[in-house]
Amino acid sequence: MLCLCGAIGVAGFSALGIWQLERRVWKLDLIDRVEHRLQAAPVAAPGPDAWATVSAADDEYRRLAVPGRFVDDRETLVQAVTDLGGGFWVMAPFRTDAGFIVLVNRGFVPADKRDPTARPMARVSSDLTVLHGLLRMTEPKGGFLRANDAAANRWYSRDIQAIAAAQGIAQVAPYFIDADATPNPGGWPVGGLTVVSFHNSHLVYAVTWFGLALMMLGAVAYLLRQATRSSGRD
Repeated sequence: MLCLCGAIGVAGFSALGIWQLERRVWKLDLIDRVEHRLQAAPVAAPGPDAWATVSAADDEYRRLAVPGRFVDDRETLVQAVTDLGGGFWVMAPFRTDAGFIVLVNRGFVPADKRDPTARPMARVSSDLTVLHGLLRMTEPKGGFLRANDAAANRWYSRDIQAIAAAQGIAQVAPYFIDADATPNPGGWPVGGLTVVSFHNSHLVYAVTWFGLALMMLGAVAYLLRQATRSSGRD
């Protein structure tokens, strides 16, 4: 019975260690693909025909160059914490020259700049422009322990479909664009604050699981040796 329990424990811990090594390979591949996207030349924003295939694994952080114009001054403020402190992301609808609408995170404003009237020259231009930024995936439902409240206009995550519905925008792209650091008139919002970072502790986890497997193996060997000595003295 002791040997069976020990074998199950060693096998289980070893399997978890192998799984973490596989996860590490996957994570390193993801990091490599994202780095290539960040260094590649900008491409066009995926249109409606490609929306069903847009995914975080294949498209997030892809550099985009999108001709078009901001639709109007309908802003949605999403709570944010950045290197500049706490405040809000400013989300605004942008109609591409291909005809579809994509929400754009124009950048960050502190709490005292949340009202557009507190930002000199805050009104977005409806002139044709080429927007540069990174493709980001929607963040449905809300933030950590805080659900979005569309009725109260309180947003804790950039939930594209929910924001579009609240703003009465139909047929919006299922992703949004983080605008680059090109200065906005008056200095606000501040773009280009995207943090590209991936937590990668899989090797540490793998070593931990393999270590537990070895400890289990050592404990079983010790108990078997003790049992053998006890039976020898009887």
